[in-house]
Amino acid sequence: MSKSSLVRVRGAREHNLKNVDVDIPRDALVVFTGVSGSGKSSLAFGTLYAEAQRRYFESVAPYARRLIDQVGVPDVDAIEGLPPAVALQQQRGTPNARSTVGSITTLSNLIRMLYSRAGTYPAKQPMLYAEDFSPNTPQGACPQCHGLGRVYDVTEQSMVPDDSLSIRDRAVAAWPPAWHGQNLRDILVTLGYDIDKPWRDLPKKDRDWILFTDEQPTVPVYAGFTAKEVRAALKQKMEPSYQGTFTGARRYVLQTFANTQSALMKKRVARYMAGSDCPLCHGKRLNKAALTVKFAGLDIAEFAHLPLARVAEIMGPVAAGQSAAGKVDEKQERRLAAQRIAAELLERLSALTDLGLGYLSLDRSTPTLSSGELQRLRLATQLSSQLFGVVYVLDEPSAGLHPADGEALLRALQRLKTSGNSLFVVEHDMQTVRSADWIVDVGPAAGEGGGCVLYSGPPEGLANVAASSTARYLFDAEVAPPMRAPRAAQSWLKLTGVTRNNLHALDAAIPLGCFTAVTGLSGSGKSSLISQALPELVARHLGKAIEDADEDEQGAGDGLLPASETPTHGHIAGGMDAIRRLVRVDQKPIGRTPRSNLATYTGLFDVVRKLFADTPAARKRRYTPGRFSFNVAQGRCPTCEGEGFVSVELLFLPSVYAPCSTCHGTRYKPQTLEVQWQGRNIAEVLDLTVDAACDVFAGEAQAMKSLTVLRDIGLGYLRLGQPATELSGGEAQRIKLATELQRAHRGDTLYVLDEPTNGLHPSDVDRLLVQLQGLVEQGNTVVVVEHDMRVAAQADWIIDMGPGAGDAGGKIVACGPPAKIVKVKASQTARYLAEYVQT
Repeated sequence: MSKSSLVRVRGAREHNLKNVDVDIPRDALVVFTGVSGSGKSSLAFGTLYAEAQRRYFESVAPYARRLIDQVGVPDVDAIEGLPPAVALQQQRGTPNARSTVGSITTLSNLIRMLYSRAGTYPAKQPMLYAEDFSPNTPQGACPQCHGLGRVYDVTEQSMVPDDSLSIRDRAVAAWPPAWHGQNLRDILVTLGYDIDKPWRDLPKKDRDWILFTDEQPTVPVYAGFTAKEVRAALKQKMEPSYQGTFTGARRYVLQTFANTQSALMKKRVARYMAGSDCPLCHGKRLNKAALTVKFAGLDIAEFAHLPLARVAEIMGPVAAGQSAAGKVDEKQERRLAAQRIAAELLERLSALTDLGLGYLSLDRSTPTLSSGELQRLRLATQLSSQLFGVVYVLDEPSAGLHPADGEALLRALQRLKTSGNSLFVVEHDMQTVRSADWIVDVGPAAGEGGGCVLYSGPPEGLANVAASSTARYLFDAEVAPPMRAPRAAQSWLKLTGVTRNNLHALDAAIPLGCFTAVTGLSGSGKSSLISQALPELVARHLGKAIEDADEDEQGAGDGLLPASETPTHGHIAGGMDAIRRLVRVDQKPIGRTPRSNLATYTGLFDVVRKLFADTPAARKRRYTPGRFSFNVAQGRCPTCEGEGFVSVELLFLPSVYAPCSTCHGTRYKPQTLEVQWQGRNIAEVLDLTVDAACDVFAGEAQAMKSLTVLRDIGLGYLRLGQPATELSGGEAQRIKLATELQRAHRGDTLYVLDEPTNGLHPSDVDRLLVQLQGLVEQGNTVVVVEHDMRVAAQADWIIDMGPGAGDAGGKIVACGPPAKIVKVKASQTARYLAEYVQT
């Protein structure tokens, strides 16, 4: 291979990379492999993509550079032969109700052009421009809902969910928590309202004033006084604690939603805003003029609601020169416009349908898509762009894909390569790895134990690398876990008449006391049944909210997302007497800021801070456990307020983050760091990896409870203080699972996991399987949505959804133990599962 066709990396030290030198071919499908946390992404994204992006930005005007999100300057000595790069990652960005499949693929622009130039207009209506068909422009949006399709109101029922409570007992749930809410209740006492009577027993005029008034009276407040004492104090004109200003509940909710800069506060008040379809546009988001224009007998909102595969069917005849829009379209100019736009649409749609996304509709909101679907949408857009000479860097493109969809993905990647591009793919899926022209295997272990390139070359050469975990799974058939006899169900959880998304009056039965895998093509209805309908129906039956191992991230963008508005219909016909608890473990982040980390989330940090507070040095100084928290003013660095870094504003350049010059990134005051436990200060403890911490805390049973589970689940390489913002979705999910595993188990819990093996190397999958099987052995039920056939083969029971995706799915194709599923000819899963099942 000539030197000119190589990308040559010298001295890469990003994250855990240990001064790596490696040569990688261009115009090839290069797969980066290695255990989770080994340094694959640090090499592919943190080094190669970051450097390609940095070089491109060097050519951009400084002012423009400031507006673009940059990944930073990689720690590397030199990179030669690196072409421009495009990254296709799985991040979804901030959720937004206006972001749709049509907008991120830019297909909506073509559809709007189609309606503008080739639509059928009512008599005497002037032609509309393309932007007149957009709900995101003033001229196109419905004047009542401003293009959202929904109107939001604050009602008594939404603000007072339990009218048996008194105001003192927080009947007005929409009011702020803590002191601010207490202040409003104290003001009502001064105003003469009874805050101890059940809400429903208050006169209607009083209830209406408290909730809906725009008046803001300022009155004296006597904190802690009873109603009788307040009346006496007012009579005697006593000095009040302070003067308080009243705000009605509706006014508080709407003002907070409109003005707060806090995503959490916006999300909190959004809960009290009841949404319904806009009465003017009936949820179609557009004004009346735009909705009167038809194409193929449909207005543009109806057209956008069609599956992409159906849109392609309609466009076929139009692209071939046949009319689809009616008599007006017979005019030559309109017919030619329709033909040209339809031909381009067909070309773009073919890339999407080839990637198995034909079941999506143009108006599908992006927050409702999986990260795998999002990445494939971006990949399809690149296939249509016809660029060449580019490096595409992809982050686990097979994540969330059924093996049948994985084959379509590989064909798409080969098309990009054939067009003259290079593909650098971070991947764990062995099917994809086997298709590579070149493998860069990073390891041998994770974190500090990784960061070395074990092998760089054609796939077959990896077989000779003894230190490689990947080699075993790529070449050794014996590495698959041995088959075992499936467990028998203790009883059955029976769901009947389940209707949600593409599920229509579906009946399903889940064996209790077993490990169940739910399989099927992407979009077949697995998540609708297992991640959405099942938890909602069980939680409804238990009379409790769903126990998510985290605060729901969706809605942090604008608080009003249609994602959760699809109701689940159906009921549970039996089996609930064996379930006392429901836990859903998903891949949403465990926190939004660097303040949330592995130690704080698992509760380990509380144990560590108590150990520090119990040292003689801390007791002498009267330091409490709070002193050792970087979230409390008394112990943290005052300059960076416990962040560890500060933002540096540069004129005409992007802001950069630098370690705090006062604490040098430790987050704490010097006095706090003077206290040591077993020779380490609190910052040094937070810098330990889980593996290292297991040695340090070997004698502390409480600490080892968390650490042992984290290590056993394959997270030994993470640092205790690793910020939540640096964790992948798979890592976040395993941290939630570890937090759950360290609790005392009493059985009778239903665990629901959505693709828990996403982002995991096969060796880490095996470790995870041990933990999940352990939960079942303790008398619990585990149900996973899964695409990894090695995991499905280890299940006691499989529910296979399909037969296709979208409207062609939503049915149970087969159910039973793995050995039964492989014999079902109608199942798209059967032939891939057969590789791991001995029948």
